[in-house]
Amino acid sequence: MISLFGKPEHTLLERLKASVTKTRTELAAQVEQILTGDRPVDPEVLAQLESALLSADLGVRTTKDVLAALRAQVNEHKLVGASELKQTLKQQIVKILVAPVTSENGAGAAAPRVIFVVGVNGTGKTTTIGKLAHRLKAEGRSVVLCAADTFRAAAIEQLEIWARRSGIEMIKQKPGADPASVVFDALSAAKARVADVVIVDTAGRLHTKSNLMAELEKMKRTAAKLVPGAPHDVLLVLDATTGQNGLTQAREFTSHAGVTGIVLTKLDGTAKGGIVVAISRELGLPIRFVGTGEQIDDLVPFDAQTYVNSLFD
Repeated sequence: MISLFGKPEHTLLERLKASVTKTRTELAAQVEQILTGDRPVDPEVLAQLESALLSADLGVRTTKDVLAALRAQVNEHKLVGASELKQTLKQQIVKILVAPVTSENGAGAAAPRVIFVVGVNGTGKTTTIGKLAHRLKAEGRSVVLCAADTFRAAAIEQLEIWARRSGIEMIKQKPGADPASVVFDALSAAKARVADVVIVDTAGRLHTKSNLMAELEKMKRTAAKLVPGAPHDVLLVLDATTGQNGLTQAREFTSHAGVTGIVLTKLDGTAKGGIVVAISRELGLPIRFVGTGEQIDDLVPFDAQTYVNSLFD
């Protein structure tokens, strides 16, 4: 099967740039002020740069890593002027972002490709599923949606609206039904129809965290029985506006749900877009997509170099 996470096309790159406008305005202004003219790179410059990166929500650990790399090059006299420092800073951040990228699980497996989408309520999880399904259909894939968030009746209704908007089949049961049973029905239907992709919506909240994670495990076991290697992807949806608080949520899901990639929503709504770097560094996971707005096609494949250029240029 063709990769789901290929390089974004040119028009989408422009939208990715637009989504980090708030962060670029704030961070670029600070960096430009610090690195004015031919100012030599000294400890004061690095201290000011550290403060600017922290204010953009890169996080303490990530910022320390970046600054340590810059100081090492300064000590070796490889960095002298402001322009060299800025270029090396960008290279270090790109390096962090591309490090977690791994080959796709089941990229050559028989259809359908099974994608679980996880995340707490309120992050834009169901909306992201609708956008991803629309994008895949526009690329010529046949998609089946699975409404396995049976804990919240509104989630089924919301997903059904997205399915109708894109003309995509959705498999559902009544609210309160066993989510694993819905997964079974959806994968059985997808196999019968020789569908390319099944996207599974999962609950963002149950009565306890242990219930939620146990439910996810049961759904994954059911999927694996019907489709070898399933789920092939587990995408965690995070709200960029929650900043560092989102990392706590992310750690819970990555430690229990086998997350393979991140979808970052509402990036256009925060001036602290450095959280993208912190998430990638702290969790060791690739950012797969970024939500850039409210429209059905506002889901952009993430590109590290474009993102970093957008922050500083």
